[in-house]
Amino acid sequence: MANKQIDTDLLDRAIMFAVKAHSGTERRGKGFPYIVHPMEALEIVSTMTPDQELLAAAVLHDTVEDTYVTIDHIREEFGDRIASIVDAESDKGIEGRSEDDSWHSRKKGAIERLAKASRDTKMVALGDKLSNMRAIARDYSMMGDELWKIFHVTDKKDHEWHYRGLADSLRELEDTFAFKEFENLIDQVFGKKQ
Repeated sequence: MANKQIDTDLLDRAIMFAVKAHSGTERRGKGFPYIVHPMEALEIVSTMTPDQELLAAAVLHDTVEDTYVTIDHIREEFGDRIASIVDAESDKGIEGRSEDDSWHSRKKGAIERLAKASRDTKMVALGDKLSNMRAIARDYSMMGDELWKIFHVTDKKDHEWHYRGLADSLRELEDTFAFKEFENLIDQVFGKKQ
């Protein structure tokens, strides 16, 4: 039985674009190429939708935040819908404040934006956040509370607040396997919510 042919031109271009943008960069302290994370986010989003634009947005989600790529570049290459989702997923710096000093404000802003976001944007965000939570759960199982020392914010309670806030903002997706896995990993790392 032959595989069904689908049009993956847009996704193929997005993958190549993301590979080039992230070329030569390492996932923070992990020892493997950064592109592994956007590819995992893509795989997670593909469990929720076959929409090629959402899959493309998933693989592109960190290009504006972590590379030389601008949102205008994404819009020019991939259109308004993908650019809007990538923009919504990008961490917003706070002028005049360091990454450490602005952590709580940035994360609170992201949680609030996600709560109001479209289901499409939430799916891409869940791909990103679940990939991050998988890495945290793996590292936590090996390092325990030493893990938190590698982050800008080193208090485990702050990370719990952040991830539980994200879960609340993404609850619209609670019918998906990805959301269930996300919530289970949060409970595994931080303990069951009282």
